Amino acid sequence: MRSILHKLFEPLLERISRRLANKLILLFTTIIILVVTLLTFISYGMLRKESVNSRITSTSNNLLLVGRNLESYLDGIEQLSLPQISYDEITYAIMHESEDYASKMYVEDYLKNLYFSRNDLEAITLYVIKEQKYYYVTKENYNITIRVAQHPPIENLTWYKRALASPFNRSYQSFVQDTLEQDDYPINTDKSFMGYHRLLRSIASREPQAVLSLYFNSSVTDEIMKDIPFSSGEHLMYVSPDNEAFVVDDREFYAKSEAAGLLDQLTPAQGGRLTWSADEQKYLVIYDINKKEGWKLIKPIPYKEIYEAATTTRKLNYLIGLLFLIVSVILVSFISNRITNPLKNLSLQMKRFSTGSFDAEAQVEGNDEIAYLSRHFNKMVEKTNELINERYKMKIVEKNAVLKALEAEINPHFLYNALQAISTKALKNNNDDIVEMVDNLALTLRYCISGRDVVAAREELRHIERYLALQKARFGSRMQIVYDWDETLLEMSIPKLSIQTLVENCIKHALERVSSTVTIRIEARITPTYNVISVLDDGPGISGERLAEVLSSLQIQWEEFGGDLSDDGNESIGLKNLNTRLKLLYGEEAGLAISSNEYGTAMEMQLPRGGLGQHV
Repeated sequence: MRSILHKLFEPLLERISRRLANKLILLFTTIIILVVTLLTFISYGMLRKESVNSRITSTSNNLLLVGRNLESYLDGIEQLSLPQISYDEITYAIMHESEDYASKMYVEDYLKNLYFSRNDLEAITLYVIKEQKYYYVTKENYNITIRVAQHPPIENLTWYKRALASPFNRSYQSFVQDTLEQDDYPINTDKSFMGYHRLLRSIASREPQAVLSLYFNSSVTDEIMKDIPFSSGEHLMYVSPDNEAFVVDDREFYAKSEAAGLLDQLTPAQGGRLTWSADEQKYLVIYDINKKEGWKLIKPIPYKEIYEAATTTRKLNYLIGLLFLIVSVILVSFISNRITNPLKNLSLQMKRFSTGSFDAEAQVEGNDEIAYLSRHFNKMVEKTNELINERYKMKIVEKNAVLKALEAEINPHFLYNALQAISTKALKNNNDDIVEMVDNLALTLRYCISGRDVVAAREELRHIERYLALQKARFGSRMQIVYDWDETLLEMSIPKLSIQTLVENCIKHALERVSSTVTIRIEARITPTYNVISVLDDGPGISGERLAEVLSSLQIQWEEFGGDLSDDGNESIGLKNLNTRLKLLYGEEAGLAISSNEYGTAMEMQLPRGGLGQHV
């Protein structure tokens, strides 16, 4: 996968890297993207944090206020359940209601007064334990009706057991689950949300005499709860100290939270908030615990809803950032092209100059640093032309006797000094590329005009590196060089410029004929008979007919001048000269071997392992 992506993006990256303008556009675009993204994430994180803190503060204060109102509501219920007159009188009436009509009327009046005292009372029951019957007060057809009915013992009812065990002689009954026990009162749970049961005991014996049960509708609690802001996805629960729900907005959610143990986690130690997950969704649970009895008002809020404002802001930031990026890319592209076009022109002229076109001249616009560089480049070209036209003229000697290659007819030392002067001039003007090219050219010239005809392989390789550095300026990344040289052959004596001759032919017949990348491989190895120096390329190769002509020319006596692989018979040190020099230095066993096909060309210098012969 990685190699596939590399193949897909490599041409694009190579194309981008060819122009400075593209690099500047890519650089500034990357900076803009990083800045916009970083600022967006920072602002998003700050908004999320601020949203959570703000929601915690507002919801906590709101729940605290509503919780106090609910606490007052429960206190009012407790006060309502206590006898409004003398406790002795009501207990006496309950004990004698079955045998004394006045006591019965007293009980009925007492229950009616209770019912009329509150508008949220749905029904009232008074169970007389001794008689196993109960008084039932409710509204039927807009009339208040009091009924008396027999009822089985209530000792097994859960709410009765709680009231007996309570130090306050009372218990609460929830109808969230819509279930009544078998022996419970026939209460309409659709209209009632809570039952309050007050156990009335004898003052003397403390034995239970009756149970006063008050059943409340949700009119008052709805009025209290409406002060809590409520959004989509949020939930609200009001549970007793025993984690029994009395008010819930979603019974299914309550059942899930109870089964997951959420209610048990809501303790004062949590500080009124915690994070809880359900159905792959995270909730911020904010709650208030009643300090008197421990009733809990709970509000789970989805983090998604809390982060909605931050998410919207992030999307808006991305949109603004995209518009900013588009405008910035347009401006950067325009400015970059204005800056780099003179550099592109200067680079083109320098490339022409490096390939030997000494009439190169860069266009000068403005007075900035690029104009200054172009102006001085033109002066350098002008001075170079003057030196070339006035001081020397390169001539190639057609044939050198026996060991000497063709040499220039100009004064080489003067040319070397002139190149050094050009290098110094370029260095003073900070033209580093030209300095490097001129220095390589000067060192190459010095190597060529040295009086030796045989050099160590190490020196020839250093010369080849300088020579290829000059060619690199011409061909760029299309020319790839690979060395595979046996270190034991670095001190071997070889003809000067011999490897260059082979490399030049690779350049002429491979690099100059194709537009793709060409790899030139320079290697040396040892065989049982020869020390072999090879120069190979993966270019288009030489036609069979042309290869036959070249191999045939190598058989001609050295006195008859032969050519190299060039079609124009270039008067340079060619393959014929090199083959002849090898035979003169090493004997007839030495020579060139050339092979070629559609995958490239291989040229070898085969030197007998005995070293230089006695033929020199």
